[in-house]
Amino acid sequence: MVIPDDPRAMVRSTELTRFRLAPNPGPMSLHGTNSYVIAAPGAAGTVVVDPGPLNEPHLQELAQAGAVELILITHRHADHTAAAARFAELTGAPVRAKDPAHCHGGPPLRDGEVIHAAGAEIRVLATPGHTSDSVCFHLPGDGARGSVLTGDTILGLGTTVLDYPDGTLGDYLTSLDRLEQLGSATVLPAHGPMLPALNTIVRAYRDHREDRLAQIRSALEDLGSGAEVTEVADAVYAAVDPAVRPAAELSVAAQLHYLRLGTITS
Repeated sequence: MVIPDDPRAMVRSTELTRFRLAPNPGPMSLHGTNSYVIAAPGAAGTVVVDPGPLNEPHLQELAQAGAVELILITHRHADHTAAAARFAELTGAPVRAKDPAHCHGGPPLRDGEVIHAAGAEIRVLATPGHTSDSVCFHLPGDGARGSVLTGDTILGLGTTVLDYPDGTLGDYLTSLDRLEQLGSATVLPAHGPMLPALNTIVRAYRDHREDRLAQIRSALEDLGSGAEVTEVADAVYAAVDPAVRPAAELSVAAQLHYLRLGTITS
């Protein structure tokens, strides 16, 4: 997958998926939200994942990609869910999410559930950490290695923010372990370009988290074990763009919580 020159384009990403980039670029959403359309060759219907922001032209294009059978949500953030109710109204398809608050006409998703729709097998994998309700969708039949729609659990560029206290580092590390077990599946993130070899990306993410934890331990040695989030963020994220400073502080809070649960040992 590449970032399309024409944001209105529906782009083929894998054998079973296409995507359309929503018009909501920003510091946290990167180029925008990738709204995915899942359908096997010759299938009459489609499944849409993360319809994204409430933008009528975007929704109309997604609806015209095929008869929508089902709408799936990776997690609760508005850049993924704001259009869900409208898209359900437009297509008549139910919306399913882990959090019942974001379901419309369908039951909540269950960890380990297997969905058969649009000629594809879609396996639901609970992956809390970014948020408590985050899920990924594994398509084992998508090419030789399969693919995984990772939402914000793994991004195409950069690393994931932990929306503490709803998202925690302990949960996130456990989720990374679960994803690594899927091997070298293609990564289809909700923001940024697709990535090869999920297991390799997971190891890089884990290494990044360990590096940040080491930096925070070092900062606490200087600041004291009771240092506040803002103090630690000043030390560890001094060069961060002010636009993403709030996200950095969320990640620091999550990492401090994780370290303090373990009594900040090395």
